[in-house]
Amino acid sequence: MSRETLLPAMAAHVLEHGLVGLSLRPLAKAAGTSDRMLIYHFGSKDALVAALLDHLAGLFTLMLDEAFPMGRAESRKACFESVMDSTAQPEFRPFFGFWWHVVAGCARGEGAYLDAAGRIMDRLLQWVEEHLPPDDPDPADGARQVLTLIEGAQMLDAVGRGKIGRSAAEIFD
Repeated sequence: MSRETLLPAMAAHVLEHGLVGLSLRPLAKAAGTSDRMLIYHFGSKDALVAALLDHLAGLFTLMLDEAFPMGRAESRKACFESVMDSTAQPEFRPFFGFWWHVVAGCARGEGAYLDAAGRIMDRLLQWVEEHLPPDDPDPADGARQVLTLIEGAQMLDAVGRGKIGRSAAEIFD
């Protein structure tokens, strides 16, 4: 067994059961190993959680690539709307449960979550920039704007106010 073979099984466990009360034993059981072997492979629980969160972020971006109807959007607004439409599909729901737990950990100031969330957001920011139109006048700034609207709109959707978040796309008109 290696880190690369353990992560998919643990990721599936987290997507099914969430991060609340996460401990090594259930993760080890899901991966078909022992908690000692997890520490051997990852060094510490914090390092394991960081690797697991990075792995889940990679899965999320792969799913976005598969769901995104085009390589690059026609506009910032089209990028926003395509991501919102794609991530509204049921297969994305487990990722949002995991993500909001990470965000809550960040709000509590938990260092492992802050570090991982920063890496996840950097990865998503790069993904958005790569999917903006090739002629976007400022892709870095555009990606920051689009990602900010996506995150806000998804949070509003999670609390039952999706129409408010979707209306944010009008800023691009």
